[in-house]
Formats: sequence, structure tokens, C-alpha cells
Amino acid sequence: MEIVTALAASRLVAQQRVMEVTANNIANANTPGYRSQRIQFSDVINRQTALTRNAPSGDRTIVYTQDRATWRETQAGSLTRTGNSFDLALTSDGYFTVNTNNGPRLTRSGRFGLMPDGTLADSAGNAVLNTSGQPILISPNDTKISIAADGSVSSENGQIGKIGIVRPSDPMKLSAEGTTNFVSNAATAPVATPGIVQGAIEESNVQPVMEVTRMLDDSRQFQLVTQFVQAEADRHQNAIERLLPQGGG
Repeated sequence: MEIVTALAASRLVAQQRVMEVTANNIANANTPGYRSQRIQFSDVINRQTALTRNAPSGDRTIVYTQDRATWRETQAGSLTRTGNSFDLALTSDGYFTVNTNNGPRLTRSGRFGLMPDGTLADSAGNAVLNTSGQPILISPNDTKISIAADGSVSSENGQIGKIGIVRPSDPMKLSAEGTTNFVSNAATAPVATPGIVQGAIEESNVQPVMEVTRMLDDSRQFQLVTQFVQAEADRHQNAIERLLPQGGG
């Protein structure tokens, strides 16, 4: 492929990825605990050295665009009061732990409820774990549930358990699994003061107006690069038509 077109194509692929991430942010604007995602770009440097004796002296460097990684904006979303005793929001930078089929996962989404057997669980039925890594069971006799800021779960019959809130030692080593769950590839530690708010949820930190503005800008940039690639293709076609013999005799 001709170098100019290859450079433009690398930018086109990266820009398409940006649009996908922005669209995903918009789609999750109302997902509790969701964190906006962003793309980190990097340059792929290709140094070309002359290989023939008669080639011009000196090397040249070609820089391609590559989307290297995806990162998340860490600012908390706003809190919305729901009045549901099992809806919980975190005011610290910690995470709830839920037990999925693939093992324990971290989440900021605190929209919880009770399973038929009394297990405190998320909307997918994954049990919320306590400070010992065990599910929290609430008896039918416990009708007035109170959850303190430190995660202590109590009823009119006394304390039931304590919700475990943890913090990864390296937030950059969190890998997304689904929309709001994360796998921690680093050690986690308990959060002493998690600041749990009962009867509330943390909303997504997506700002819809800003994301729509980004999407429009992303679309314009994608169109500009597409037009450039098309112009290069037309230029090549015109050059070929001029160089080829016209007609026959």
C-alpha cells in the first residue's frame, strides 16, 4: 500500500475506535456506577533505511497512529436518592465485591436487592460479599434493615454482617468485565471508611451533552480522513490513466 494511504488508514482505524468508545459512553449514561472511557493514542514509528547503493542518503521515519489503550475517568457520579433500603452508594474510591460465576468481581454499581433465600445480591443475582468474602444472608425476621456508613448491616434483631469494601493497590490494573464489573489484576485492601450511603445509588459519571459533542467532533474527523483517502485513490487513478496508452492503432 502507498505510504500516504497507509498513514491515513491507520488514523481512520483509530478514529473509528474512538467513535465506538464514545457511543458506548452515551449508551451507558444511565447505568449506575459506570465510568466514562477514553482512548489513549500512541505513535508507531517505522524507520526506513536505504537498502540500495544508489538510493538517496539518509533515513526517513514514518509515524503511524495506534490506539494503545483504554482508560476510565475516575471522578464519581452524582448520588440519586431512591428510598430503596438495599440501594447503596459509595462516597469513597472503594468498590463493592460481588461473587459471579467467574469469581469475585469489583463494582461501583450498588443497586442491590434480596434473593428468595435472603442473599443480598446485585441485579444479576451475584451475591454481595462481606469483609470475610462470604455472602450476606438476611432472615425473613429482619424487616427493618439499616446499613451504616462503614458497611455494617443491622436490623431490629441486631447486627447481621458487614459489607466488604476494597480498594485495588493499582487502579490501572482493573480490567472491565461487562458494563460495571471489574477484575483486579492487583492486590486489594479493605477500605476503613467507605462512606456508604443507604437508599441511594451512584449515577454514571457520563455527561451526555459533552459526549454528544465529542461524537460530532469524532464524526467530522472521521469524514475528513475518509475524504483524504478517497482523494488519494482518485489521484492514483488519474495518474494510471495518464500513464497508460490511450486508444490503439
